[in-house]
Amino acid sequence: MELISVMTGLRLLPWTDPDGKPCYLAADDGDSPLNRRADAIEAVQLSMGADLLHHARALLAAPKADTRELRYLAERLCEALRDVLRVAESRGARLPSCGDDQGG
Repeated sequence: MELISVMTGLRLLPWTDPDGKPCYLAADDGDSPLNRRADAIEAVQLSMGADLLHHARALLAAPKADTRELRYLAERLCEALRDVLRVAESRGARLPSCGDDQGG
């Protein structure tokens, strides 16, 4: 987990800058336009990952799948895994810690 987001309360966004470095949002308003945009992109990324997993299962079950197809699939799966891990990190960093629990 990125230590910076936990320490500062920044939201890790579901995209990177042109150099591949993480982008963060510093805002208290969880309903800001940029927060809503990040939520929408995360939803798309998760949906695309689920669709890709379904496609992967079908391709892996196909006895005639060739090396080129499998390599392409592996590259797309790596991209989807990267996106899903970023979403999980971002959402996990925004969960209240055990000490913040009001329910006791």
